[in-house]
Formats: sequence, structure tokens, C-alpha cells
Amino acid sequence: MASAVEQFTSNLNFGAFSKAQELKQRLWFMLVALLIYRVGTHIPLPGIDPSAWNDIFSSKSGGVLDMFNMFSGGALERMSILALNIMPYISASIIMQIMTSMNPALEAMKKEGEAGRKRLNQYTRYGTVILAAIQAYGLAVGLENLSSSAGGSAVINPGMFFRVTTIITVVGGTVFLMWLGEQISQRGVGNGISLIIFCGIVAGIPKAVAKVLELARTGDMTAVGIILIAAMVAVVLTFIVFMERAQRRVVVQYPKRMVGGNRMSGGETSHMPLKLNTAGVIPAIFASSLLLMPLSIVQFTGISGSGVEWIDTLSRYLAHGQPAYMALYGGLIVFFAFFYTAIVFNPDETADNLRKSNGFIPGIRPGASTAEYLDKILTRITVIGAAYLTFVCLLPEFLISHYGLPFALGGTSLLIAVTVPMDTVAQIHSHLIAHQYEGLIKKSKLRGSRK
Repeated sequence: MASAVEQFTSNLNFGAFSKAQELKQRLWFMLVALLIYRVGTHIPLPGIDPSAWNDIFSSKSGGVLDMFNMFSGGALERMSILALNIMPYISASIIMQIMTSMNPALEAMKKEGEAGRKRLNQYTRYGTVILAAIQAYGLAVGLENLSSSAGGSAVINPGMFFRVTTIITVVGGTVFLMWLGEQISQRGVGNGISLIIFCGIVAGIPKAVAKVLELARTGDMTAVGIILIAAMVAVVLTFIVFMERAQRRVVVQYPKRMVGGNRMSGGETSHMPLKLNTAGVIPAIFASSLLLMPLSIVQFTGISGSGVEWIDTLSRYLAHGQPAYMALYGGLIVFFAFFYTAIVFNPDETADNLRKSNGFIPGIRPGASTAEYLDKILTRITVIGAAYLTFVCLLPEFLISHYGLPFALGGTSLLIAVTVPMDTVAQIHSHLIAHQYEGLIKKSKLRGSRK
């Protein structure tokens, strides 16, 4: 079966696209919103000395800060009002989803439908504000304690006023991005939060390519090395597309039934597609955000190297590219792959829906047996999906840590750069199909009225 991207490109009708006014409005809204986000990443934080901060960031780059800067779309490097980007919202979402699976009251609220979902989203927003305030305070204190190689401070006038204004500004920027992402999801096309992260990563790709070419110019990398890197990126992108399209199709049979006393209906056979990577890019984003939050605080605020032995040891073992970092990163990806799959796909609910629609899996009894069968299949394919995500994310990270490649060429960034456009194009295709159906219905009504 062709993917949504192939269907979209092969069946693209520019006449139908030009008539789909709602879709065009959604696309324009998405583009304008992302443009506003990119402009926001260039608005500097008040009270920062740009030259001193550039010198400080250059001296501390090459590790976790570069990875955080990649997710922020360069906002951290410029010390923008959007320096924290959308990461506090992602961390709050992780905490809320874990609490929902552990707390019966929150789980019951989730099952209430749209009203329960709105309340959980509101709790996530509150958590985002709290986490953003904590991180903004740490950012303000860290900036006051940092100084450039020339001895100049990153903050022009340190003190309580600077801390308060920084907290208000940075928290406001994070809340604005959270609101903007929700608006893109509701009034635009695609998942707003994922598109914001995608936009930031894509914006850093030209700079990453320029850095690789600079390595070749200075002799730190040979022409053969650049060709091998380009080949690796192409192979990884192809592998990601192949795995994201992979499905396990479960056969579903619908029995025949008598309709109208003399006509048989039903007896159809269909398929239930189960994606090999049901969780999508979420495990990589969640794992990265959980690693970035404590490590960036330790490195950025200068706690590492302060003489506290256990902090120095932890920072050394969890430095980017170290075995402990790679093992923890891979373990978090596997955990969130299974965790998020369990959230988005409920075998019991699916089996119950099949039973209500008189559908069944051949050879499997409806009800609990069907749920167990689906859970068994889902567990097996999730093992493959988690292994695929871990491999794609860790292989480029190994090359980055050992050969100094830019973070924009990492596995997580490549994964986001592929999966987010695929999901967005699939939604565009769905809007076009819905528009065509609406046109057919209107034509049939007009013909019926003429008759």
C-alpha cells in the first residue's frame, strides 16, 4: 500500500488544491506562525552583553549545550527570549502522562472524553509554567555567575531586578510558544509542537553543512570523510522512511448477514494496520528533553568543576558521547517507545470495538482473547521499533562525539526532519480528500434537487 506522501504526489490535483480554501488558510496560518517563531528566536533577552555571551557560549559549546541549542533553533546561542523553547512543555507532558498512568483519578479523568482531556491539558499548562519558572531562575543565576575569557560578565547589571525580569520574559516566551503550538494544531496543519521543533532543527542545517565544509577546509576532515558522512545521512534517511512506513497488517473478518429478507450483506475482509513504530518521534524527543534538563543545568550554571566530588563524577560520566550517556539515552528511548505505544493503542478497547462491529480476527475468539493477541503482536513489533529508534539515534551521536560533527546531523534531528513532514503531508492529503468528498456531496444534492 502506498504511503500518504506517494498518494499525495501521484494524485495531486492543483485545481482541487486551489479550490480548497480552508486548507490554504490552514497552510498560510502554519507558515505565518512558524515565521513568527523564527523571528522570536532573534529577539535578545534584556540585560545581556552579546559579545561576552558569545565568548562564553563558544567556550562551553561542543556538548549538551549544543544539543539544547539545536532543539531551541539557535535561540540559546543568541540568548533569546525563547531560549528555553518548548522543552518545559515537553517535560510537563512527560510528567503528566506518567502521572496519568499511575494515578487512578487522573486516569478516570482521561476517560471522561473531551472534558477530561481539556482538564489534563490545563494541568500540563500549569506544569509548564512551573518548570519554565524553575529553569528560568537557574538560567538567570547561571548567567550572573558566568564570565568571558576577557573577564566580562554576561549580565550587564546583575541582581534581583535582572532575575525577576529574566524569569518573566523567559516564562512568557515559553508560554507563548506553547500557545502558538496549540494554535497551529487547531487552526493549521500538523502537530504544532513537533513543527516548532522541526523548524528549529531545519534552520540549523545550513550552518551545520557550513561547519562540515569548514572542517574540510582546515584539514580536520578529508574529502573522503565528507562523502562518507553524506552517504551515511542518505542511508539513515532512507532507512527512517522505510521503517516509518512499515506495518503489521492484522486480518479482520466481518460475517455475512441477511439484509431485507433476501439479500446478503457483509462477509468482507479488511486489515488493521499496526505501525512498526507506533510511538513515532516522541520517544526520541522525550529522552532528549529528560537528558538535557539536568545536564544543561549542571554544565551551564558552573556546578560541574565546583569541587563537589559526586557532581563532578556524574558530569564526567554523563558527558555527551560517554558510554553512560549513550546507555541512558538508549534506555530512555526504549522505555518511552513502549510507554507511549501503550498510551496511544489500547488492545482492550480495540478488541471491544471489533466485537461491537461484529468483526473478528480469524482463529481468535472475540473479547479477551483478541485483546491478548493484539497485545502480543504490538509487543513484538514495538521491540523492533524501539531497536530501530535506538539505532538511528545512537549511531550519529557516536559519530558526533568522536569526529566533531554538528548536532543538526544527529539521529534525533534526522528522525524529526523526516517524520514530521511525513505526518504533515498525510494531514494535507486527508484535508484534500475531505474537500473532494464535500464537493461530490454538494454536486449530488444539486442533481437530486434538479430531478
